[in-house]
Amino acid sequence: MGVIEHNLAVADEHIRNEGVDPALVMGLYTDDIVLEIPGRGLRFDSKAAIEANYRRMFGSLADIEIIPLDRFATEARVVDDCLVRFRLTGDGMTNAPVPVGCRAELRLLHVFHMRDGKIAREIVHEQWTRLD
Repeated sequence: MGVIEHNLAVADEHIRNEGVDPALVMGLYTDDIVLEIPGRGLRFDSKAAIEANYRRMFGSLADIEIIPLDRFATEARVVDDCLVRFRLTGDGMTNAPVPVGCRAELRLLHVFHMRDGKIAREIVHEQWTRLD
C-alpha cells in the first residue's frame, strides 16, 4: 500500500471509529497530536485530552448519521468532507451553538496533517444547521 492509500485508510478508520470507541483511534495519532476545532474555540494537545473530549461529545449525541461527501489525500494531508446529523442529548459538545434536545446537521471538513503514517494534527471546520 502506498503512502496516499495508507493515509486515506487512516482517515477512514478515524471517521468510522471515533464515536464507536474513542480509545480505538488514539493509536492513529502521533504522540504530539494537536486537535483544533476553531469554530468552537477548542484546542487539545494530548491523546488523553482528545479521548476525554470524544467521550464527552459522543456521549451527548444520539441518532448519529454520517453522510460522506468527498475525501482526498496527498502524502502529507487528508481532507474529508461529510455531513453529520444527530440529536444533541447533553452538554458534552462544548460550545455547541444549538440547544440540548434539538436535531442538528454539521457540515464537517476535517484536515488531517499526516506524519509517518499517523495523524499529527487534525483541524475540524464545522458549519452548524439546526434541523428542528
